[in-house]
Amino acid sequence: MAAGLLARERTIAGPGFNRWLVPPAALAIHLCIGMAYGFSVFWLPMTKLVPGADAALCASQGFLDQLTTTTCNWTVPSVNHIFETFIAMLGLAAAIWGGWLEHAGPRKAGFIAACCWGGGLVLGGIGVAIHQLWLVYLGCGLLGGVGQGLGYITPVSTLIKWFPDRRGLATGFAIMGYGGGAMIGAPVAVKLMDVFRDGDIAGVSRTLIVMGVLYFVVMSLGAFGFRVTPSGWKPVGYQPVATKAAMISQGHVHLDHAWKTPQFWLIWGVLCMNVTAGIGVLSMASPMLQDVFGGRLLGVGSDVALSTAQKASIAAAAAGLVGLISLFNSLGRLAWASASDILGRRTTYTVFFLLGIALYCLLPSLGHMGLAALFVLTVCLILSMYGGGFATVPAYLADIFGTQMVGAIHGRLLTAWSVAGVAGPVLIAGIREAQLGAGVAKNLVYDRTLYLLAGLLLVGLVCNLLVRPVDPRLHMTDAELQRERALQHEVHTTDASVSAAARGPFGMTGVLAWLAVGIPFLIGVWIALQKAAALL
Repeated sequence: MAAGLLARERTIAGPGFNRWLVPPAALAIHLCIGMAYGFSVFWLPMTKLVPGADAALCASQGFLDQLTTTTCNWTVPSVNHIFETFIAMLGLAAAIWGGWLEHAGPRKAGFIAACCWGGGLVLGGIGVAIHQLWLVYLGCGLLGGVGQGLGYITPVSTLIKWFPDRRGLATGFAIMGYGGGAMIGAPVAVKLMDVFRDGDIAGVSRTLIVMGVLYFVVMSLGAFGFRVTPSGWKPVGYQPVATKAAMISQGHVHLDHAWKTPQFWLIWGVLCMNVTAGIGVLSMASPMLQDVFGGRLLGVGSDVALSTAQKASIAAAAAGLVGLISLFNSLGRLAWASASDILGRRTTYTVFFLLGIALYCLLPSLGHMGLAALFVLTVCLILSMYGGGFATVPAYLADIFGTQMVGAIHGRLLTAWSVAGVAGPVLIAGIREAQLGAGVAKNLVYDRTLYLLAGLLLVGLVCNLLVRPVDPRLHMTDAELQRERALQHEVHTTDASVSAAARGPFGMTGVLAWLAVGIPFLIGVWIALQKAAALL
């Protein structure tokens, strides 16, 4: 019963289905797994779970000791590696199970992602309750990371096939949710930890469990909302672009061949460099604003001793920047990916890299001149391109390798995110600490780092300019394509009624679906704007 309900053939759209019902299903999943970016709200509360712990005795504990201790509080470094763990697992899971997902379909993959992400948070909450850090890593990090990977790539292939005329817009809608998930989830987590508070101890355990159950329900609803296109479907009046110069392939490359091509590894480098540079700014945005401007944010000199209240105001302004860049990170995914439908994917990334290099090199000068407003605007624009890079790359892959196995190819490509997500913060933090150790002033310590990030963008630019269409000899033959479609249980159709499915009735179901994902997202935007008001 369950296997039949989750089978891909049960999700093939029939006549009268409206393709605009698919993006809300994708958003439901991505808004949940996007809480990954908001997980930092748990770090400090997780270090204060054992009242009366012997600080002197616990100070000698290493990471391995903290995995099993029940008498000592965990340290911030020991818990924030959870983020690196599930980002690494995201890429690995997407790479390992991307091919399986193409055959299993988005409903089964999305439901398993819901079980892993939601169940991982519940298991992590149990680990917090019994104070076993290894169990938190197993739940939130490993199991949750698998849910992240499967959930991230689940909608990609489906959306691209429903929107061959607007590939960037379609993937931008879904992946916008990943950027916006923290805007919703982080405030909810903070509120729940306060509601479940026991004296001075924040309710981390119950919060993780409640959010795990909530995310499981929402992601499951999204998974069951998916419908896939019949084989041969296309929007009424759609004519594929057949020019080689447009960088849009009319054939399909199998996963087994795609990842061995120079094009795959060049686009891998494009994504890795864009993400590494973006994470560099994302991870240090708050301390960078405080260190570079200090008292100048309040209209006083940078060398003036600050009161406790003034320091709190500066910290609030930095938190406002974090809220603002979260908003730009999310909206930039939709805006830039949609723009790529007009500009072309390679041109869009060229803009990212050229504009990015200029902005990264400009930031130190803006800091030296004390131009805080322009500094903040520049950081926001940089983060919009960081998010835009994530949303544009699935459409880039579909242009180069065709749509038949784009979800699986995208899964392999996300290993670039795993590398950047681990190496980027380590690299940036290491350079910062080395310069502080060498006596570099705090307001100057980021200059070399930003120039280094601009250098990484230059590498990405070169990779992007080298991308060319795949040799047609690598395209699947008609027989190979039919065999792959048979594995995906596709039903071929040229029936006009099914081909017109994209123009079917939207109805009350569509309105409710968009409201269900739109209202929480807009609430998250409002909260982010309220935080950003502290910058004023």
